[in-house]
Amino acid sequence: MKPEHYIVQSPVAPAKQLLLLFHGVGDNPVSMGEIGSYFAPLFPEALVVSIGGPCASGPAPGREWFSVQDVTEENRQQRVDAVMPTFLSVVRYWQEHSGVDPSATALIGFSQGAIMALEGIKAQPGLAARVIAFNGRFAELPEAATTATTVHLIHGEEDPVIDPRHAQAAEEALIRAGGDVTLDIVEDLGHAIDNRSMQLALDHLRYTVPKHYFDEALSGGKPKDDDIIEML
Repeated sequence: MKPEHYIVQSPVAPAKQLLLLFHGVGDNPVSMGEIGSYFAPLFPEALVVSIGGPCASGPAPGREWFSVQDVTEENRQQRVDAVMPTFLSVVRYWQEHSGVDPSATALIGFSQGAIMALEGIKAQPGLAARVIAFNGRFAELPEAATTATTVHLIHGEEDPVIDPRHAQAAEEALIRAGGDVTLDIVEDLGHAIDNRSMQLALDHLRYTVPKHYFDEALSGGKPKDDDIIEML
């Protein structure tokens, strides 16, 4: 059974981009869809879908991807791995449904949703062109990375739930592995998304040039202007 979802925007013409949103523990796709409403006007040709976790969490309609009860540094990766096939199948389903391939797909997650997005590109390199991880982390830091995905880490400086040091460690690990990453620590922000976080995310999607474009230029190739517009 596929997780619940909420369609924030469905363009009339075939979609040219796909933006998938993933919420935190105890939240739901409709609530996370409010975040998607910030992205939709800037990407009018994008299919924007908020995905619900497959398991109930707390009072309805709360959902989660994996239980955080008694979660530890030792067992977090195991819990992520157990649900990863479902996560990957959901991403692939919406890519096939929309006709949008990974090069024009963005995964946008908050908290546990950010964990799943980050772990998704670790499990399947090249799953998406962009990941925006609000107040997230890797379950275990990656040892390999690809510039096919540009990762944007945005984290509250005062986050009491997921320490910002996890975002800093993620940046360092991705750079060490040869990946493409940006990191923004938002001052005086806890475990939340505020207007500053949103603006950073929107600016990164619109203006940050992926590293693989530079790599292609150095190797003698050059993406066409329309490719840059259509890709995320």
